[in-house]
Amino acid sequence: MKDYSGYLLDLDGTIYRGEEPIPEAVAFVKKLKDRKIPYLFVTNNSTASPEEVAGRLQNMGVPCEEEHVVTTSMAAASYIAREAINQTAFIIGENGLKQAIHSAGFQDEAENPGFVVVGLDRHVTYDKLAKACLAVRNGARFISTNADVALPTEKGFMPGNGAITAVITVSTGVQPTFIGKPERIMIDEAVNRLGLSHEETVLIGDNYDTDILAGIQAGLDTVHVATGVTTVEELASKSQPATYNVSSLSEWKI
Repeated sequence: MKDYSGYLLDLDGTIYRGEEPIPEAVAFVKKLKDRKIPYLFVTNNSTASPEEVAGRLQNMGVPCEEEHVVTTSMAAASYIAREAINQTAFIIGENGLKQAIHSAGFQDEAENPGFVVVGLDRHVTYDKLAKACLAVRNGARFISTNADVALPTEKGFMPGNGAITAVITVSTGVQPTFIGKPERIMIDEAVNRLGLSHEETVLIGDNYDTDILAGIQAGLDTVHVATGVTTVEELASKSQPATYNVSSLSEWKI
């Protein structure tokens, strides 16, 4: 195992399962803090603010402050701020996304926005989708926080942001720029926030199709931890394996 200067960590399936913390993962993050090794949590959740994510982790005993969190909303805001000519956006999403986009200096605009930015919106309406489609057809840049089509809940799988985004894509024929995992945009943003090189940073996650692929696409070494979505047997069938595979984070030595 190589020594790394910084760590990117997934959340659900890696640090906790639903509402239950994974003890080995909590102990691992405490070691990172004690040894002053930089770490960030990277999440495709666009609905929560960094403060809310940090609060949830703190309640589970995980050392986390707001500055330890990178959400796909934050990465989307940074991305459009770099790309912007027209500093306006039509937003489909909840408070986490709206807060991030507004903090980046963007004004709400429905008629002729520079960007349409879509995140999970559990109160989405036909009117919102129609306005987004009209704006995209009129030339607005189309951004989506993540492509997850299904969202696991205690009731089963619910429509995810990818499903909402697909309505606009099907209607307009325009593909969005996706920000979150498995794309590399959010990962690059997180590495930049660490102030390290990609070679010095490792990404740890449980889901091959989001976490591990994101790390691979960003040029990071990756650690698959078998505490969540992707099993060891499923991992063995992948053509691009993770750099390392562990059953739990108690096996990873720092």
